[in-house]
Amino acid sequence: MTAGGFQALEEELNKLKNVERHSIIRAIAEARAHGDLSENAEYHAAKERQAFIEGRVMELEDQIGRAEVIDIAKLSGGSVKFGATVTLVDEDTDAEKTYQIVGDLEADAKLGRISLSSPIARALIGKTVGDTVEVAAPGGARSYEILKVEFR
Repeated sequence: MTAGGFQALEEELNKLKNVERHSIIRAIAEARAHGDLSENAEYHAAKERQAFIEGRVMELEDQIGRAEVIDIAKLSGGSVKFGATVTLVDEDTDAEKTYQIVGDLEADAKLGRISLSSPIARALIGKTVGDTVEVAAPGGARSYEILKVEFR
């Protein structure tokens, strides 16, 4: 994973442990003060939220513990690999698209960050500027030409 993705996981974990846990403890205590717990919707909602938070904390701790962080700034070369920011042109529509190839946990297509295991990333790996790749998409096969490969 990239250093930015690792930092985002650490920030989420820190927020859950230091902010969310404390607020949910207060919410449970407040709900308990309202009396009978068997019919107390606030109490049950707070306990469900607590279970979600604890599950997410365990998941994040596991991901952080197993993460292999790669500093993209130290990468170079002309071929597409993990961490590369690739500018493509769709050969049918002439529309340019830019994607960064990242780990599965930090992928977000809206931000132009695609997973290393996605079909388009798998098609791009090892290719260089000027190469054409064909990607099987839900609407049919698409052809892209690689315009630029950067590591930033």
